[in-house]
This record gives sequence, structure tokens and C-alpha cells, in this order.
Amino acid sequence: MKYTTILFDLDGTILNTVEDLNGSLNFVLKKYGLPLRSVKETARFLGNGIRRLIELGAGETVPAETVDAMFADFKAHYEVHCLDKTRPYEGIPELVAALRAAGRKTAVVSNKADFAVQELVERFFPGLFDFAVGEREGVRRKPAPDSVNEALKQLHAARDEAVYIGDSEVDIATAKNAGLPCVCVAWGFRSEEQLHEAGGETIVPSVADLRQLLGV
Repeated sequence: MKYTTILFDLDGTILNTVEDLNGSLNFVLKKYGLPLRSVKETARFLGNGIRRLIELGAGETVPAETVDAMFADFKAHYEVHCLDKTRPYEGIPELVAALRAAGRKTAVVSNKADFAVQELVERFFPGLFDFAVGEREGVRRKPAPDSVNEALKQLHAARDEAVYIGDSEVDIATAKNAGLPCVCVAWGFRSEEQLHEAGGETIVPSVADLRQLLGV
């Protein structure tokens, strides 16, 4: 199957963002007198948006109003520091450029805050994506299919010629809910074993393998 539209998750799929996310998480945890978290723990908490990252990082006993305050502080800190250590995974910019050169449509669909999605995509992939969308008011987060459906609509893309590429159980569920096949990458924030347990059927161990699968 030659996919004409390629939708990508962001964190753990095309960008390694975990160190900057860990930095902002620990900033708010320290501010509110809570234990700090390791990079490995932060990676495990990712996939369901920033608020859920804070809830998991802070612990389930932290009151909702405290989480609200932490959420606001996190966003302010991350907006300033989201480019400190974040980098594309090796070979990803070249892959997306090859897809565009081959006439494929490309988009980013993420649970990350939309302001950060737009900034990171513009910074690291200028001109390489036709559309990018993150978490925003009025649109349900993944694994709801809303943001995938919005991307397909904006791209005027046929659902039966599209594929979703991600690195987590959330991405697997998102693709299923949107009626798309899912390709899981093994270099992100979940192990191959975790991806298999979540129902991942197609798992690629490297960017070279992903290029081969996509035919570029």
C-alpha cells in the first residue's frame, strides 16, 4: 500500500523532547515542594498531554486546584525552554523531506500544547509539514480521533490512503479510533514489548526501516 498522507505524532516520534519536558516538570515540582522526577519517569508519563504529565509527576493526591496552578507555571516555563535540548531524531528531517519530494502530504498530530507544536515544527521542520495541530480548547485529545480528522480535512486527504505514525499506546488507540493503520516506532518513549502489549502490529526499529516501509 502506498500511503499518500503521512500523519506523525511529535514527542518520541519525530522529536526527542523528553529532557526539556523533564526540566519544566521538575521546575514546577520544585516550586510546589514535590519530589523531582527522572528523565525515564517523565518519558513514561508522556502521551496524554501536559496536564496528565503534571498529574502523574505530582502524584494522584495533589489537589486539582494545585495541578491547575502547576499547569499554568509549566506552560510559561516550557514556552521559554522548549528548544533547550529538544532535537529531531536522526534521519527524520530527511525522511519528511523525501516524502514531500515524492508528493506525499504530511502533518503532525500531537497531544502537546498547540503553541509548542507550532513553534517546534517551525523551528525544526520549516516548510516540511502541510499541517500541524496540538492540544487546544474545543478539540478532544488523542486517543479521540478529532485532531486526526481535522488534519485529514485540512489536507483534503483520503482516509483509506493515510497512515498514522507514533510511539505509544495512545497513538495505537488514536489510529484505531480514526480508522487508520498505525506504524509504531521503536526509538521513542515506549519499548517494543510495550507497543506489542498495546496492540501494535507494525513496529519499525529504525528510521531506515520506516523509509523503506513508506517507499522513500
